[in-house]
Amino acid sequence: MSLAPDPGMAPERQPEAPLDAYSRIVTSVAADLTPHVAALEVTTGGGRSGAGSAVVVTDDGLLLTNAHVVSNAGRGRAVFSDGTEAAVDVIGADPLSDLAVVRARTGTPPAAALGDAGTLRVGQLVVAVGNPLGLAGSVTAGVVSGLGRSLPTREGRTARVVEDVIQTDAALNPGNSGGALADSFSRVVGINTAVAGWGLGLAVPINDTTRRIIGTLVSEGRVRRAYLGLVSTPAPLPGPLAERTGRRMGLRIVDVVPGSPADRAGLKAGDLVLEAGNRPVADAQSLQRRLFADAIGQPLPMTVYRRGAMVDVITAPTELTGG
Repeated sequence: MSLAPDPGMAPERQPEAPLDAYSRIVTSVAADLTPHVAALEVTTGGGRSGAGSAVVVTDDGLLLTNAHVVSNAGRGRAVFSDGTEAAVDVIGADPLSDLAVVRARTGTPPAAALGDAGTLRVGQLVVAVGNPLGLAGSVTAGVVSGLGRSLPTREGRTARVVEDVIQTDAALNPGNSGGALADSFSRVVGINTAVAGWGLGLAVPINDTTRRIIGTLVSEGRVRRAYLGLVSTPAPLPGPLAERTGRRMGLRIVDVVPGSPADRAGLKAGDLVLEAGNRPVADAQSLQRRLFADAIGQPLPMTVYRRGAMVDVITAPTELTGG
């Protein structure tokens, strides 16, 4: 008995191939999210063009993308999966979070649903939707490989650190930047970024801190950010220290940007940050939320655990500037 479909059977009567649970989730998320993700083309002031993706986040035509996608651009064009196009203007960009907001001049699909990256767990299924290598509406899937990562980047002479990124094994390629990373309920939990160039899938999380950034970009066009120059990752406290402090996690400094405020304060790779501004630090977001405009130029005391001893340092964050 043949198991192949009957070529003589009408297409509408052909038996549908069963999908496993994984496939059902991925196909459902892809169908839900693809209409809300655009291919984004921008032209910089120097006449050079750039490309990436963008996600519709409000029903009145605001789209979220990466700051590095729209760097030095004022306007561009969004092309959606159904072929419709909209001219867009860059509203604002924040290099430290690698987020930017653009506004469409004409109608767009309705907003995608936004989730909360704070609920993610390592090993959880995520789906990436974007436009890599000019291939519109491309979908990849994987799991959350890590949380709270820091991403060192460089633009011109300025070294920056994008904090609290999500690491995933979902394949990301040039053009995926600015696209959506979604959970199994089609909620956007991150904005993909391919800026690392390390073969890693990374995404800027959607959480309380980035929602604040997005709101400020919409209202003011920029975010004044305090800058320390740390590359860090969450790390468990050694047993005796955890018992002594009553805390489980700190923030391990992986690298310090030369000449940065952190470097001048004497912070070193290997230090385990326990407190900043006299408040516990357990992840990148808990430090990042202290680095907005009101922290610029102000003393920021930090307590770190170094070679078995508690060390107090005073940092003085500077304002993140371009160039």
